[in-house]
Amino acid sequence: MPYLQMSPIDSSFCWEDLSWFRTITQLPIILKGILTKEDAELAVKHNVQGIIVSNHGGRQLDDVPASVDALPEVVAAVKGKLEVYLDGGVRTGNDVLKALALGAKCVFLGRPVLWGLACKGEHGVGEVLNILKDEFHTSMALTGCRSVAEINQDLIQFSRL
Repeated sequence: MPYLQMSPIDSSFCWEDLSWFRTITQLPIILKGILTKEDAELAVKHNVQGIIVSNHGGRQLDDVPASVDALPEVVAAVKGKLEVYLDGGVRTGNDVLKALALGAKCVFLGRPVLWGLACKGEHGVGEVLNILKDEFHTSMALTGCRSVAEINQDLIQFSRL
């Protein structure tokens, strides 16, 4: 079977292209694929409204860091000047809690929702979302958080290297 490749990636897109992009839309500009503090700082410099910390499912390049591992550095780099979201690797309600504790404003879901859809259609998607919600509420209760506002980095233990 011949090798099928996705459409070529245009590597000519650069930070300066954001100026042009602003001329064609009034919508907020949110960049996906930010994994380093340097890119996060450039996003702030270019006045985007948000960034999505994402390794695109790790399927584009081998050995890219997990999104959640890049999250703390990116959150620290933007210093609250724009919203930071997390995409990738979220499979449980506890993963949601961890992402929020590390500074993400919200998370995006991919595979879990698709698994629910594949198994039980629309009803399966609802079941997956309810499971994640229940797990999230359980994780909050076990960590003593009564509201999302109480979730913070103190909930996360970092290993010492």
